[in-house]
Amino acid sequence: MSFIVNKENDVTIIDVEGQLIVGNRQELKEKVLQELENGGRKFLIDFARTGYIDSSGLGVLVSLSKKIREQGGELRLANLNEDLRTLFELTKLDTLFQISKSRDEALASF
Repeated sequence: MSFIVNKENDVTIIDVEGQLIVGNRQELKEKVLQELENGGRKFLIDFARTGYIDSSGLGVLVSLSKKIREQGGELRLANLNEDLRTLFELTKLDTLFQISKSRDEALASF
């Protein structure tokens, strides 16, 4: 499990590799909050290499979304596999997040 942080223009991109679960959600939160403190306002979390998100992972995404919006920023999600997309739909989180099919589509939406 790892989180890879890159910048593309003024967008902070975080690739989530593996699973987003109770054991690593704090690491993701710290990385995003650090970028937010450093002036980042546009965030894209890419789930192309993610197979599973547990309830604590969803919770940290909701928390980050709120924090980013409070700072005047935007958060996008991209590349959810079919299972993850269904999870977001069942929990109604697809109405909270702007979810794109691809990284390029997400980047273009800022």
